[in-house]
Amino acid sequence: MPTEKQKSYREVKSVKDYRRLMKAYYLMAKNPKWFGKKVAWITSGGPVEPLYAMGVLPFYPENYGAMCGAGRTAVSLCETAEAEGYSRDLCSYARCDIGSALSGKGPLGVLPKPDFLVCGNNICGTVIKWYEIQARAFNVPLFLLDTPFIHNELEAHTVTYVRRQMEEYITFLEKMVKRPFSEKRFLKVSAWSLEAVGLWKEILELSRNRPAPFAAFDAFIHMAPIVTLRGTRWAVWYYKKLKKELEARVRNNEGAFVREEFRLIWDNIPIWYDIRNLSKMLSCRGAVLVADTYTSAWTLRPVDLQNPLESLARSYASVHLNLGLEHKIDKMVGLIKDYQADGFIMHSNRSCKTYSLNQFDLKKKVSERTGRPGLIIEADHTDSRSYVPDQVEKQIETFIEMINKK
Repeated sequence: MPTEKQKSYREVKSVKDYRRLMKAYYLMAKNPKWFGKKVAWITSGGPVEPLYAMGVLPFYPENYGAMCGAGRTAVSLCETAEAEGYSRDLCSYARCDIGSALSGKGPLGVLPKPDFLVCGNNICGTVIKWYEIQARAFNVPLFLLDTPFIHNELEAHTVTYVRRQMEEYITFLEKMVKRPFSEKRFLKVSAWSLEAVGLWKEILELSRNRPAPFAAFDAFIHMAPIVTLRGTRWAVWYYKKLKKELEARVRNNEGAFVREEFRLIWDNIPIWYDIRNLSKMLSCRGAVLVADTYTSAWTLRPVDLQNPLESLARSYASVHLNLGLEHKIDKMVGLIKDYQADGFIMHSNRSCKTYSLNQFDLKKKVSERTGRPGLIIEADHTDSRSYVPDQVEKQIETFIEMINKK
């Protein structure tokens, strides 16, 4: 057996606790009545803090779609949805969710029936129709949080508009749960959310060190608690533990990979079914993904505990996918500079049009401002039928050779 020093990749030891934590979460999500919980299906960019404040368990169909992709069950679920007339051009997260709901198949088997749905359109427009379809299918109420697109700056009238909807959201939750909203509980949940987001940001920033103690491929996995458990003490507990482990790596000059010759940035959602292969493909050439635009999207604006509702309105209105091209250029440029990256890889994602729109312009502008080359590869985040791994490997090999010659 190879020793730890002989391995090219250093596994994060905290992953054992991560698996236990997520197993407990999905046990609750599958059996909410055991725990006296109501379940709300919610989009990944939706305001989860009020749900936890009201004792409602959130379930994320997009997160489930990623699980289907990683477990290589997505294609059959997508085909089930397509057989019912849903277009293959529809987001594969949506097709996975609809196909699983129709067939009762997937990593979790029969999905937990929602008591109601919460949809935030700050990530894309597809979620609106997707959640309307599921609300009709399950015959449950749907709350839609509308966030205007931020082309330039976040205007005061936009914050007011979203804040008023947050107030309506709380009224909606009171009706669904049949009890008044607790400000005291909401402040506690908001404090946990603030702490977890801060810890997650600090964890990602540790990879500014050379060698990077935490690769983006690690972050793609360990981001689950910041999405599903944000606003709970469990997310805070886990990220404190993970941060402590990674800080020890920094002190010991240990990287996520033994060999780190090239540092790269990733743009867009991961190719979930090929994470392991992509990681090997890059690491065997000495390349490490040290940061990305996806996991850092959950380093939301800090919650102001003196005015939590308005600060949440600001945060959820200004998530990465709800911002214009200039914001995205600035973010990529900032990541390349802060993490001392040698180049960047962009996933042109067949499913996520919002994320992939303007990528060629983004690539051109980022390269002009940083002098760093970029590569665009084509795939789909969960539907492997839209992916040609041999072609991608050749592109990456050529890209790394080009960086090496500079």
